[in-house]
Amino acid sequence: MTSNTYEIYYDKEADFLEVFFGEPTSCYTEEQEEGIFIRKDNETNEVKSVGILAFGKRAGILKKLLEKVNKRLPGAIDISK
Repeated sequence: MTSNTYEIYYDKEADFLEVFFGEPTSCYTEEQEEGIFIRKDNETNEVKSVGILAFGKRAGILKKLLEKVNKRLPGAIDISK
């Protein structure tokens, strides 16, 4: 069963965005390309989070990354505030 629960974390100083899905579990991290991370559950390989360094410059990659891991957010993320 897939959870619709998500949490968004943004560190403005580091310009790092991470979107978490479902309840926290023990995970491992795969770096898809420089500064693009996917965390997966150790036992089920379910995607638990995606992270992007230099998000302000690469915000457009989030949609593609979420599509790649079959995840969605109900709206856009605005880091300008």
